[in-house]
Amino acid sequence: MSKNSSSSSSGIGFTGLLTIVFIVLKLTKYIDWSWWWVLSPLWIGLALVLLVIIVIGIVAVIFKR
Repeated sequence: MSKNSSSSSSGIGFTGLLTIVFIVLKLTKYIDWSWWWVLSPLWIGLALVLLVIIVIGIVAVIFKR
């Protein structure tokens, strides 16, 4: 008897929810932000991932010597 249990999390996540909230606030004219800032939760997350990759690359180059 084998149990096949798979757990998948399907959700929007914090940054996705925050982006949707900012878009709704912008479209209802509750905030008067630039679209760059309204969509910032998306590109700030991407920027953090790229920063971590760059730091790992630098550390790998330093310890390779």
